[in-house]
Amino acid sequence: MREIYLDNSATTRTAEPVADAVYDMLVNCYGNPSSLYRKGLEAENRMTWARREIAALIGCEGEEVTFTSGGTEANNLAVFGVMAMGRSRGKKIVTTAYEHSSVGAAVRRLAEQGVETVCVRPDGQGHIDPEEFAAAVDENTALASFMAVNNEVGSVIPVERLTRLLRRKNPRLLVHCDAVQALGKIPVQVKKWDVDLCTVTAHKIYGPKGVGALYVRRGVTLRPRQVGGEQEKRLRPGTEASALAVGFGKAAELLSGQMQEDNRRIEEISLALRHGLWLIDGIQFNSPEDAVPAVMNISVPGIRSETMMHFLEQRGISVSSGSACSKGAKSHVLTAMGLPEGRIDSALRISVGRYNTLEDAEIFCEALSQGMKALARAR
Repeated sequence: MREIYLDNSATTRTAEPVADAVYDMLVNCYGNPSSLYRKGLEAENRMTWARREIAALIGCEGEEVTFTSGGTEANNLAVFGVMAMGRSRGKKIVTTAYEHSSVGAAVRRLAEQGVETVCVRPDGQGHIDPEEFAAAVDENTALASFMAVNNEVGSVIPVERLTRLLRRKNPRLLVHCDAVQALGKIPVQVKKWDVDLCTVTAHKIYGPKGVGALYVRRGVTLRPRQVGGEQEKRLRPGTEASALAVGFGKAAELLSGQMQEDNRRIEEISLALRHGLWLIDGIQFNSPEDAVPAVMNISVPGIRSETMMHFLEQRGISVSSGSACSKGAKSHVLTAMGLPEGRIDSALRISVGRYNTLEDAEIFCEALSQGMKALARAR
């Protein structure tokens, strides 16, 4: 049975040149990057190269890139790291109601500790109003944190415009952008965006799992979450996962050369998907029309997400009901958007990637249509 993988927002297939680079590090360049002999220096040099490739992709300096174990750790380091610095900047966080759980749960924990939090809700199309977000900021706000591209519906926040508004309201606050889903889908340029902190990860751009990075603007101070080593400027101590870091660098290098072509093909496939779905009676679109083409969220009224996912999986088609981190829990994103419960319970997220084809779109739409008929009869 042919596999049709349409859950690229959860993770992507690792590109073969990336896997080759990781393998080479594991078996040939396996020294500890902190060691002073040749094997260690070779590993350190390759990590420096990877850091520079990631920095070039997001528009910063290599020294401003801190490697982490992934997007979750990077988001935690940004949120907790800012707020642990004390009251000098303030004791309030402004974020959105549909952030990834690695930000949302961190903010909730801080709220339990007495930090004032404001969660700005999206509209029914998944858009955050920059003016409303900025209005929630005051002189006591230490951190503003938001995602550039929503991981479930694909809506885009105009980061540069929002940051400009935030700087006017409070020039002292720090701005953190979660660009995990944005990287590879839209240009991520941290200097142009004027953000202080930015999270990215490898496995969303055809790199290995288990490695991410946090951009920390030069001069910004965070309190580390771990202690006990000098690595990563003491922000993330511990022996570096050098093979994974180099894999991230290779994925960034590849993406720099083919992002335009990737996105052209993904848009073509997305248009074919949207056209095919429009022809199926009863399908409802939860993603806005201006969402990134790679992410499409729909509802199949009357059929629970898990039921339809199982039907599709039996035919070799992989989609999801939302964020992989939620483990099947009701979507907090669609809930924050105010969608009816039945629509939330029947939602599917289709996310297209580099290795998908137009035929995948055609097969998916046909299988979905068959599933709607078969499952309706079974009720």
